[in-house]
Amino acid sequence: MDLTRRRMTAALAAMPLLPALGGCGARGEAGLTIWAMGNEGASLPAVLAAMPRPARAPPVSVQPMPWTAAHAKLLTGFAGGSLPAIGQVGNSWLAEMAAIGAIAPVPRTLHGLLADQFDAVVDTNRIAGRLWGVPWYVDTRLQYYRRDLFARAGHAAPPRAWDGWKRALHGVKKVVGDGNYALLLPLNEFEQLLTFALSAGARLLRDADGRGAFSDPEFRAALAFYKSLFDEGLAPPLATTEIANIWNEFARGFFALFVSGPWTVGELRTRLASDMQDRWATAPNPGPRGTGSAAPGGSSLVVFAGHDADERAWDVVAGLLAPAAQLQFHRLTGDLPARRSVWRAAGLAADPLVAPFAAQLDRATALPKIPEWERIMTEMQIVAERMVRGAYSVDEAAREIDLRADRLLEKRRWMLDRGRAL
Repeated sequence: MDLTRRRMTAALAAMPLLPALGGCGARGEAGLTIWAMGNEGASLPAVLAAMPRPARAPPVSVQPMPWTAAHAKLLTGFAGGSLPAIGQVGNSWLAEMAAIGAIAPVPRTLHGLLADQFDAVVDTNRIAGRLWGVPWYVDTRLQYYRRDLFARAGHAAPPRAWDGWKRALHGVKKVVGDGNYALLLPLNEFEQLLTFALSAGARLLRDADGRGAFSDPEFRAALAFYKSLFDEGLAPPLATTEIANIWNEFARGFFALFVSGPWTVGELRTRLASDMQDRWATAPNPGPRGTGSAAPGGSSLVVFAGHDADERAWDVVAGLLAPAAQLQFHRLTGDLPARRSVWRAAGLAADPLVAPFAAQLDRATALPKIPEWERIMTEMQIVAERMVRGAYSVDEAAREIDLRADRLLEKRRWMLDRGRAL
């Protein structure tokens, strides 16, 4: 267990003993602070500087931090009573932040900010019937493919249904030849298998999210389909750490298709040579009978619990969701706006490389909203990799993922059995 994980575990272990500390720390400060991560944290000061605010509004400062340290800092900030007024929180962390009492629910006066957003992304912010964050930017994952290689195999684009999609991949494999592959499914990433599972309609968890549902027929079908792509030589059994440069390998035809998020549009536009720019495109994910699903992603803005500046903090959040601020934020970061109206204003809805993300978000499926979810996904992918390498059959892998998920959910079941709030 690495140092970051040990710190996170220690912070989590301390939290049941420290429920009152989430409301401690500096109160009544003259200004407000926002914690923001990565490129978003670097770009946010410019957005705030251009955002119209009342003359007597408190100043707002930004504390940027790397994504790699963000989760641990949020937990230790809660335990130590040092959380700021406002924060950027990954959508997959919201359930954990709500469960420990670190964030305040969104006031009803701000629910109108969600009117033109993507339903699945908004749903990630809704836990037990209450909204706990406001989506700030969105993402999901879909296919990036080599148009020229698929065209040589007789396909203008990847087919939408699994059977036809796999036949097309076999055609592409013949085109690219020995030593190259039709697609890349990195064995150290869970997103691709998760996408297959959501597309198959897998529920993932059962019994009020107290047990794994990975032995259900839908998940086993997705697991079998995933395994077949390796067994049939369409994907190399590699992790991303075994590929020197994904952009170069995509350009040279080592693989003709991979799954990634919207940030990759900018990467490919920047990194690929000019003569490659008309040779790639994006497309929604395939499913068993047609266009598949995906997990909604992105980040939300939250107000941390216990501050006496809640109203002023929510005013800042509302300002950052205003169309002008969303449009500037998109231009600075390349992130996809949370609001559909800004997609239209930015021309994204008409961009052939970006528009498929809106189509995929319209078919996205919110993931289980429990603090243990990311750890369950990590275990799922560990087992899936071992299955691909021959350690498990499909049915054995499904049972093993259930066992690991059930161990992680043991405390949740204990609380459910006693009728305690989660």
